[in-house]
Amino acid sequence: MKIIGIIASPRKEGNTSWVVNKILEGAKEKGAETHSWCFSDLDIEPCRGCLCCHDGSDRGCIINDDMQELYDAMEHADALVLGSPVYMGQMSAQAKIFTDRLFAQISPRFSPHYKEKVTKMKLVLAFTQGNPDSGMFQEYFDYTKKMFQLLEFDVKEVVVVAGMRNKPACERKDLDTAMKHVGSALVL
Repeated sequence: MKIIGIIASPRKEGNTSWVVNKILEGAKEKGAETHSWCFSDLDIEPCRGCLCCHDGSDRGCIINDDMQELYDAMEHADALVLGSPVYMGQMSAQAKIFTDRLFAQISPRFSPHYKEKVTKMKLVLAFTQGNPDSGMFQEYFDYTKKMFQLLEFDVKEVVVVAGMRNKPACERKDLDTAMKHVGSALVL
């Protein structure tokens, strides 16, 4: 099984990175092949809305940037772990750019650009937030889960790690095992 992680945070070694890597570590311990990318190491432009990816030529996205590498990785992966810090009550700008760029590859049943090939990829959404109330942005998390389900991802779990302004994820002993369990559950 191949599981990839996208760390959609501007902070390369922050809480989101730690959480995504622990989830992948749990999957790896169960025999999965894993790989992750940190968005801050990639050159990925926002979607231009040009619709060239849906003009009937099946050429995909015309933007020649590092998203092409992620498209290829997703093509061969069984699961995706998308990690994002919560900024202004929602996913980071980096996570939104990644999500918008999925348009070139994914056209679910409700889309006028529907393609027979659908993702059906397992997905874990992992959010980190400074606020200690993990339910504070629940409406947004529910919305995001539903959006990915509409895109025909098999959303296995939405992880919300709260209270990051009090203590970083790497110092919270309870999180190590919990995050590894999320990853190992993807492999089962």
